[in-house]
Amino acid sequence: MKKDINTVAAIKLLISRLVVYGILIFLTFLCLFFFYLMFINASRSNAQLQAGFTMIPGGNTIKNFVNAWHDTNISIPVGMKNSFIVASLSAVLTSYFSALTAYGTYVYDFKYKKAIHLFILAIMMIPSQVSAVGFIQLAFKYHLTNKLWMLIIPSIAAPSVYFYMRQYLEATLPLEMVEAARIDGSNEFRIFNEIVLPIMKPAIAVQMIFSFVGSWNNYFMPSLLLNDLQKKTVPVMIATLRSADFTKFDMGKVYMLMVMAILPVMIIYVILSKSIIKGVTSGSVKG
Repeated sequence: MKKDINTVAAIKLLISRLVVYGILIFLTFLCLFFFYLMFINASRSNAQLQAGFTMIPGGNTIKNFVNAWHDTNISIPVGMKNSFIVASLSAVLTSYFSALTAYGTYVYDFKYKKAIHLFILAIMMIPSQVSAVGFIQLAFKYHLTNKLWMLIIPSIAAPSVYFYMRQYLEATLPLEMVEAARIDGSNEFRIFNEIVLPIMKPAIAVQMIFSFVGSWNNYFMPSLLLNDLQKKTVPVMIATLRSADFTKFDMGKVYMLMVMAILPVMIIYVILSKSIIKGVTSGSVKG
């Protein structure tokens, strides 16, 4: 009887694993398929793309690259530089100040502490497009358009990053360590920068990666604030290259620019994939 029960349990476990693996394989295929399709389209001419769908690479990869690089409507080096500046600074500032805010609401006891924490979490439910309306009006009123720092400063306030950092601190930082540092005479910023930040390295690494990718791919705000060619980011340049008339733009160039835009992000994910997994899992279990 006991042997039969164990056999049934083993069969159920095997079936559940097969279902999970099947779902994961299917989702992986979907993700990789569209990436593959994008690379295939980047190697085809505009006429070939207009002719229809195919899984076979074309022979226009170099031509599409040269055409995109020398297009007079965009400047790929400038776009890459602008995107890198905005994404890098946004990632650093977002991660640091979110960690600092999480540290303050976790370590200190003060009036309305819980209310402030809940208020920050409530902001997560507000769509970014809603809050962007007032910000854009402010930018136009005071002539602050075509300035990269106008894309960097708002990224400092990131409720979702704060929430992740707060959860990570609750799981990894003993308050006794902070008290011991205070007794030794360390000031608050020294405690945070020299003791707390090293503990939070996995969480900070994850959020810096996610913030970098999110800022790199951001199109909404840059498209509204950046009109100068020397200030445009890569997503805005892709939209510029596509143009409004579907019958006139070169689809091969568009796909090539999309490949060039996504390659840095893919490289970052490949190199730092272990850090992402470590950061996500290390703060998931308290104690």
